Amino acid sequence: MLIGLALLCTVNVSVAFDPDASDEDQLAAAKAIIAIKKADPEIQKFFDNSVGYAVFPNVGKAGIGIGGARGSGLVIVNDKVVGKTMLTQLTVGLQLGAQVYSEFIFFKDDIALGQFKRGNFELGAQASAVAATIGASTDVDYDGGVAIFTNTSGGLMYEASVGGQKFKFEPVH
Repeated sequence: MLIGLALLCTVNVSVAFDPDASDEDQLAAAKAIIAIKKADPEIQKFFDNSVGYAVFPNVGKAGIGIGGARGSGLVIVNDKVVGKTMLTQLTVGLQLGAQVYSEFIFFKDDIALGQFKRGNFELGAQASAVAATIGASTDVDYDGGVAIFTNTSGGLMYEASVGGQKFKFEPVH
């Protein structure tokens, strides 16, 4: 009976793309994908139905009045890494603390993906990310061709601030 219960409680999580074992960025991305799928199994629908996604495995964020965030990531299309990307963010307002999280941006169609790949994609202060918890992605839909999710790895951040995110894209050949 205990073995049966253990089997029922096991979450079968896989990574669709096959990371290069010698590439630390790809291994970190694979680890972040597994973690977000464990946090919210329903997110699989975005992996299945998007034309591609950007994954930022480790975004560092800190602030005391003025804050910022930065992280590097990969853009994956058809289970293949097609580019590297960089996230930067500057925020102003009431904020204190530091945290590390992963961020995922799913692209609904080729138009949204193309805008991102052109290199100077921005998300305004009004864009919102959904924190990955069980069932969080159930009612989420794309906004402006993208759906954004975060999964906190550690730290604590209090904030009532305004700021946007900027992204740069570099194709992998």
